[in-house]
Order: sequence, then structure tokens, then C-alpha cells
Amino acid sequence: MKAFQKWSAGISCVVALSLAAGCSGGTTEKAAPAAAGTGTATDTKAPAKPLEIKIFAGLYNEVPDMKNAYWTEWQKRTNSKLDIEWVPDGDLKTKADLLFASADLPEVVASPDSTWPTLRSAIKNGAFWDLTPFLGDLSQYPNLKKNMAPDWQKYLSVDGKIYAVPRSRSRIDNGIKIRKDWLDKMNVAVPTTLDEYAAALKKIVDSDPDGNGKKDTLGLIGHGVIINDGDDAFAAGFGALDPTYNAEGGMIDKRMTPQWTEMVNWFKGLYTDGVLSKEFAVMKKTQAEELYKTGRAASYARSVWWDKEWEDSINKTQPNSKIINLNLKGPKGDAIVLSTGVSGGYYISKKVPEAKVKELLKYFDYTASDEMTDFGYYGLEGVHHKVVGGQKVLTEQGVKEVNTTSKGAGVLAYAKWGKVESASGDKAYNDAKKKEVEAYDTIGKVDPFRYVYSATFNNTWPKYESEWKSMMTKAIVGQITMDEYKAYIEKLNNLPEMKKAYMENTEAYKEFNKK
Repeated sequence: MKAFQKWSAGISCVVALSLAAGCSGGTTEKAAPAAAGTGTATDTKAPAKPLEIKIFAGLYNEVPDMKNAYWTEWQKRTNSKLDIEWVPDGDLKTKADLLFASADLPEVVASPDSTWPTLRSAIKNGAFWDLTPFLGDLSQYPNLKKNMAPDWQKYLSVDGKIYAVPRSRSRIDNGIKIRKDWLDKMNVAVPTTLDEYAAALKKIVDSDPDGNGKKDTLGLIGHGVIINDGDDAFAAGFGALDPTYNAEGGMIDKRMTPQWTEMVNWFKGLYTDGVLSKEFAVMKKTQAEELYKTGRAASYARSVWWDKEWEDSINKTQPNSKIINLNLKGPKGDAIVLSTGVSGGYYISKKVPEAKVKELLKYFDYTASDEMTDFGYYGLEGVHHKVVGGQKVLTEQGVKEVNTTSKGAGVLAYAKWGKVESASGDKAYNDAKKKEVEAYDTIGKVDPFRYVYSATFNNTWPKYESEWKSMMTKAIVGQITMDEYKAYIEKLNNLPEMKKAYMENTEAYKEFNKK
């Protein structure tokens, strides 16, 4: 697959706004969104042309065929013609940074993070529309008004102005996974604390759980520094997601807190015991995912909804595999991190004419409707899913076409179980999976740095980030002592620019949380 490939939708059919594609299963047909074209649903004039939209979006699966059944129907229902640049997840931030720094923005940028410094800089420099006056009281956008996560406007605001509509995702998302079938095989109880978890993984890596006669099973894997997707879950267990202040009252960046340092020391122990993968610092996400879904590793932290798909993959060589997501107690909290419900947003380039901005917002409002959200998760009945025992279950074609990537062109309504339920699992499977993680929503923590922003920190941190990653890696693998790592962190925390940034963090935290 090419690292960066542009695929254009080839649909040119025109759909009358008075006729929308019917919902699956022969239900009553609904009107397509008026503003996705150029008229109203009651117009008797010639049908509006499809709204052409150029989008920069993340790729999380195989590059989709934009002429397949899913995308054909999506564009038919929304009366749109999509031209999407799909960027592999592993390259997304790098490509986005280059894009934000250029003057050649597409009409819409789908960013999974609203706090990227380059994005904030582009906003400050007038690259994107301030949507506040367009959205108003949301009376013209009923789905954005009723179907979104709480405080979505706050997450997508800069200086009190709203610059995007949300990429809606459920708060319950990430889970620290472990192979339950391997625990059972070795008669090890499901761990409930971080220490028990480390001991369980130690027993797994010292054994031969896959029965291949080799001691080659990995314990905890991930990608990037430490384990990336799971860092914040473990950090929550050590209290690093709790606001922590220095002597001046500045809110310390989570990575610079004593609690994060305590977590680094814990990872050092895992590495010493052979539990943390030796390649943790250089492994890519695609590599980690491949290792896990082929039964090479015991634990990985990713979205809960991958479990069924990965079990099906593992079962090809290791029958009866079972993945569960853990609820682990750490020394200062539960090792569970929640998403905000707003996974970044859709930003509209300032080069888009004002009239088209309104059309785009109508398009996004319609994608936030219940019917489009249902389609986004399950596709067409009889094509992408079948109803089995009251549960929509994806067909083979559905598994291929309806996935994370396919949700990248619309807002979608907030769905509590959206990142938990597997569209390829039956009702019994999903009911059990929801019960497995239902406590997350009340005991998990949201990383405050998903919304706290300091311009000073983001101007300063790039000077030290690579060095910090290197020092943390050296501490974990034993190339420097923990005392040396602590001294390095103290040096950074005492920089005048860091102290200034921490005071800005305090003000941003207060501003976001004020009533």
C-alpha cells in the first residue's frame, strides 16, 4: 500500500432531494439533506447536483474502493460526491503537519486531534473558518444539537470560537487486553492489579502458550514510545492524569509529573523481566497489530471493538482464542482512560466560499443523524449485515467495507457503545463485551491534556520532545538510572518557559471547567 494515496469517488448519479435512499430492510424512505445539494426537500425544481467535497482523512484499514456498495450508498444518501485523500494512520500526524504548514488545504480536514500545535497555528493564522456564527444556537442543525457528546463545542474551540464539527466517538474506547485463553491454560486468574498483570505476563512469556515448542511469545506490545495507545490507560493507574501542580500553581504536563516517572520505573521492571517487548520504542502500529492478531503476543492496548475481529484472525492458527479487556488497579487509580466523545473534528478551509460552508455544515449535520449513524456502523441490510437474534451482524462484505475508515467522512451521532460493540459479533458476544467494560464509563479518567492547551508549551516542547523520548527509553532499558531520568525531568520542569507554560495550562484548565 502506498503511504499516501488519493482516491476519488466515481459516482456521478444525481439524487433528487425529495427522494433519499431508503433505509435498509424496507423501512420508510427519508428525505436526503437539503443542504447536501442546493435546494430543499420540498423543492419541485430539478434535483440538485451532488455536493462535491474534497477531504483529507485518516486511513485505518485497507484503502477503500470508493465505488463499492458502502461508499456508493453513503454518497447517494447524502447527495454528495467525495474526493478523499486517505492517509495511513501511522503517517497522519506527519502529513497533517506538512498540510497545515502549506497554503494548499483541501476543503475539509478531518483531524483526530484538536490540540496539535500545527493545527492550532493554522487556525490562528486564519486557515480555517470560524464556524461560530454559522452554527449559532444550532437550531438549523438539529442533529448536531441533540446527538453529540456533552461539551463538544468546548473541545473544538480556540479563544472561544468553534472551528470544527466533531468526529463523534464513544468515551469507552481503549482497553488493556490480555489473552484469557492463555491465562486459563496456565491456570492464572484474571489480574485485577498492575502487579498481578505484570506477574501474569511474566508467566506467559516464560511459557509456551501457543504450543509451538518455542519460547517466542511476547508479553506487552505497542508502538512508539512505550506503548502509545495504552500509555494513558497505565498513566491513569499511576495518577498521571490527575491535575498536578508545581510550587507556583502551574499545572505540570502529564509527562513531566512524578506519577509519570513512577510509571516509567514500572515499565523498566517489565522490560527487565522480559515482559515489555524489546522493540517497544521502534515498533510501528501496523507491526504491533499484526503481531497481536496472529497470536504472537499476550497483551496490547487498543479499542475494544477490535476484539472479535482479532479473535477471528487468531483462531485461524490458535482455535478458541479469547481476548478480554482488564480493569486494573494501580497505585493511584484505575488503569482506564476515557475518550472525550469528540475525537478531533472536521475543519473547513477558509478558501471554501461562505455559501458552500453552509452546504457542508448541512451535510455534516445529516451525517450526525440516527439513520446515517446506523448506516455508518452497519451498512446495508442484506449486503453488509444480517439481523441474527435481534443483533445486526456484518457479513463478509460488511467486515471488508464497514470499518474505522468508513466512518471518516461524517460526524455520526454519539454512541456509548460505538467503540465496544463488534459489528461482526452476535448479540450474546456484544452483551458480554459491554458487561466486561461497562464500569469504564464511571471509573475511567479523561486526559485533561486532550483539551488543555498552552501556546508556550507547544512552542517549547518540540525542542525537547525527541530528547525526552530518548531519555525515557534509556531509563526503561537501563542505559541510564532512574535518578538520572528524574534529574532530567527536574531540569525541564525548572525551565522558565516550562513554568510559564504550566501557568497557561492552569488557566486553560480553569476556563474549560468553569460552569
